[in-house]
Amino acid sequence: MRKKERNSSGCGKKRRNGAQVEADLLELEKTLGHEFSRPELLQRALTHRSLANEQAVAIGSSEVPEAPDNERLEFLGDAVLGLVVAEAMFLLHPEWQEGELTRVRAQLVSRQHMAEVALAVNLGSHLRLSKGEDRSGLRRKATVLSNSMEAVIAALFLDGGLEPVRAFSRRWVMGETADQLARELRSGEALGNFKSALQEHLQATKAGVPVYRVKSESGPDHRKRFLVEVGLKSDDKEPGKPLARGMGSTKKHAEQDAAKRALARLNAAGSAENHPTDGEGTEH
Repeated sequence: MRKKERNSSGCGKKRRNGAQVEADLLELEKTLGHEFSRPELLQRALTHRSLANEQAVAIGSSEVPEAPDNERLEFLGDAVLGLVVAEAMFLLHPEWQEGELTRVRAQLVSRQHMAEVALAVNLGSHLRLSKGEDRSGLRRKATVLSNSMEAVIAALFLDGGLEPVRAFSRRWVMGETADQLARELRSGEALGNFKSALQEHLQATKAGVPVYRVKSESGPDHRKRFLVEVGLKSDDKEPGKPLARGMGSTKKHAEQDAAKRALARLNAAGSAENHPTDGEGTEH
């Protein structure tokens, strides 16, 4: 039904473009885990204001009702996401108090994390932008990605209620990240702060500064795995002795994992204060 409605108008090139739009939306729906009964909601969530403005100029109007942008949806999506994440953390961790729940939720709904979620689901390739903004690289800008991801969450809510938002959030927004934050909270570490903690440790011992390098990537674009190595750089020398390696679904997660492992190794070494790279597993 939907395919016939979307592809029935136009001919030639327009029909092929319509088929491509249909295929793109179906691909995104599969990733989101929800088939839209009102696909226009998803199209609106993907529409940047630059495209609406471009189309308004093309027809000599200040308003384009048929192609509104996604800014109102961003507002709603932010609120819906906060509710769903708060509900999940509340039910999963009855031992947490208000402060702990608030800290974890703040990390999970942050703009930085939502931009990473958008990258993980390849949202940028589906955004509807003006020609000028498309050429400018706006598809990979963190603010645009995070805002668009919130708009898509609003579209999920308006089309299917809270359940598709819950399912998407469990897989993409929480998942590995929520587990990692819970471990950090139990360990007493500042949430998401292993890189800063490692840098402070190395500065205090005057050993140098940590340098992170991506060693390898694996998996398809929507399920990437990154292997990152953290090494020690002192003075003007090239990054020298490796401290540890970490893995994660994003470069940021892999860097945090590497920093966490490096800290554990340094703290376990009896002589870490004077020789922070002299420990078990250090490569020479």
